[in-house]
Amino acid sequence: MLRVRVIPCLDVANGRVVKGTRFVDLTDEGDPPELAERYAEEGADEIVFLDIDAAPDGRSTLLEVVERTARRAFVPLTVGGGVRTVTEMRDVLRAGADKVSFNTAAVRDPDLVRRCARRFGSQAVVVAIDARRRGGPGDAAAGWEVVVKGGREATGIDALTWAELAVAAGAGELLVTSIDRDGTGAGYDTPLLRAVSDRVHVPVIASGGASGPDDFVAAVRDGGASAVLAASIFHRRRYSIGDVKAVMAAAGIPVRIPAGAPA
Repeated sequence: MLRVRVIPCLDVANGRVVKGTRFVDLTDEGDPPELAERYAEEGADEIVFLDIDAAPDGRSTLLEVVERTARRAFVPLTVGGGVRTVTEMRDVLRAGADKVSFNTAAVRDPDLVRRCARRFGSQAVVVAIDARRRGGPGDAAAGWEVVVKGGREATGIDALTWAELAVAAGAGELLVTSIDRDGTGAGYDTPLLRAVSDRVHVPVIASGGASGPDDFVAAVRDGGASAVLAASIFHRRRYSIGDVKAVMAAAGIPVRIPAGAPA
């Protein structure tokens, strides 16, 4: 089994890192470059930078903030939000990103994924899927619907079908966020993760709902995730990246332990 990645997420609005519940009630959490540097030093395997205002506002990614963030964090950086063309993906990569994440734009134009993968390679293309459960909380059979524009707009598209189509178009990775769990601390939606991971052959990043290290373990063991992403528990120092990795390692999950960290 490959090492499982632990990934802090920087949700950026107006140039600042923010965090809320189900994408609303946002609070300021700090400066993107400062947080990125801190997480890189703590042993983050990657960092995800999501410009959450870009799609709703109809603008491009804040390249200047991306550039400053990339200069401070010497780990792979995935950037999403506001990328709608091959040229805009090129600009984000030139600003220092290693991968680019597509969400709303990919749903609107699935061929965008294909064009970008053809130009830059599938390894640089991530499709982010924000999924909301249909039916009641215990009704897994109802499935999940894709929502876009920062969780503001329902699409009617089945999340599992979209996952398969995105990979077929050239996505090298899927970032799967449960809108129902985001910011709640209720744990990852492991049935959603398992349903996606069983259908695709690319890595699946778990997102939405982490409250502690045991949730990261569950996302991998029960959900089949290849990587685990979280925001508020790291921003607010409830747990460090080292804390999470220590619990994962003790559970038998292979992770990268930073040099100098306790065995």
